[in-house]
Amino acid sequence: MITLRLDPELENSIQRTAEFLGISKSELIRKSVADYLSKLSKPNPWELGKEYFGKYASGQTNLSADRKLLLKKRIMAKRK
Repeated sequence: MITLRLDPELENSIQRTAEFLGISKSELIRKSVADYLSKLSKPNPWELGKEYFGKYASGQTNLSADRKLLLKKRIMAKRK
């Protein structure tokens, strides 16, 4: 068992949310803590995709700076 002190504003928010969801304050806090802890153990997006970042290169270093011009050229080339 854990005793927890909360500021009145947070306690009121928990009370309102628990009533809205139809669960006890304790259940809301348990679920919130469990959700928070589960998110801490998940890898972030960088960790999930780091093996793919930079793996395939176009050879063009100006893609982000000149994206509008490059897109316009491709569209015009398809119209011809």
